[in-house]
Amino acid sequence: MPHRTAKQTESDRLNQRAGLASVAVATTLVLAKLWALAATGALSVGASLVDSGLDLMVSLAGLAAITYAARPPDEDHAHGHTSAEDLAALAQSTFILGSGAAILWAATRRMLSPDHTELTSETAGVAVMVLSIVLTLALVAYQRRVASKTGNKVVSADSLHYIGDLVPNMGAIASLLAARQLGLTLIDSLVAIGAALFMMFGAFKIGKTAIDALMDRQAPDTEIEGISAIAGTYPGVLGFHDLKTRMAGSRTFVTLHIELDGDQSLYDAHEISAGLRSKILEAYPHTDVMIHKDVWFPPKD
Repeated sequence: MPHRTAKQTESDRLNQRAGLASVAVATTLVLAKLWALAATGALSVGASLVDSGLDLMVSLAGLAAITYAARPPDEDHAHGHTSAEDLAALAQSTFILGSGAAILWAATRRMLSPDHTELTSETAGVAVMVLSIVLTLALVAYQRRVASKTGNKVVSADSLHYIGDLVPNMGAIASLLAARQLGLTLIDSLVAIGAALFMMFGAFKIGKTAIDALMDRQAPDTEIEGISAIAGTYPGVLGFHDLKTRMAGSRTFVTLHIELDGDQSLYDAHEISAGLRSKILEAYPHTDVMIHKDVWFPPKD
């Protein structure tokens, strides 16, 4: 097992702290919104609660991914453990779709019902939503600072996810204020429907990405073209073929055959291969690169 530098160890520590902060914030908001839902009966608050529940699941999965990111492959998992991220994402997307459908059904029934449900304790609900926004902004600021130091993509993705959560929180505030000031309880159902559709659309994208990875879908075309450009212009590489890629979790596995001058020494061939691998990893840090060396002999006169 290779020795980890002090910088790598410190980066791991920062990433784990960011993951723990994300879990702590999500847990706090789930508990606060559970109370707010019971106090107000607002479906928009319920939609925001489901979103925070999703946040907690994503944060826990992200923390697990960060914790295990540095683990090397073992005898049973020669390519590492990154596919667990895809399995977790698929489970999360299924949960979101089910929750979104339930909220959509409840909101539609309430909106079409002749007996409109009166909301209560709107002030308490608004206070909880404001707390949610403040904590979310603080967490995003911390995550971005950590990501800028460590370059961790899990932390960066979690930060982007929390930024998207601001929309349903603000929608819940708008519906509660409209119910209190104008008596427009119908807005609560409309906001809940919008939030449910937003969550279901996001769940579909997450699920599709996870399924693509589990089915060994190749990397995006732009990434393949970039790797091809590096291999095709690297000094000492006379040609390349059989470039294959597959995605697993946050990692892309790359296999590449390069053609080298058969008259050069084994040491020189190894140096060219190692240099090309380092160049690809520099451009695409999330990759795992395996290069096969093929011998090419120039035609003799």
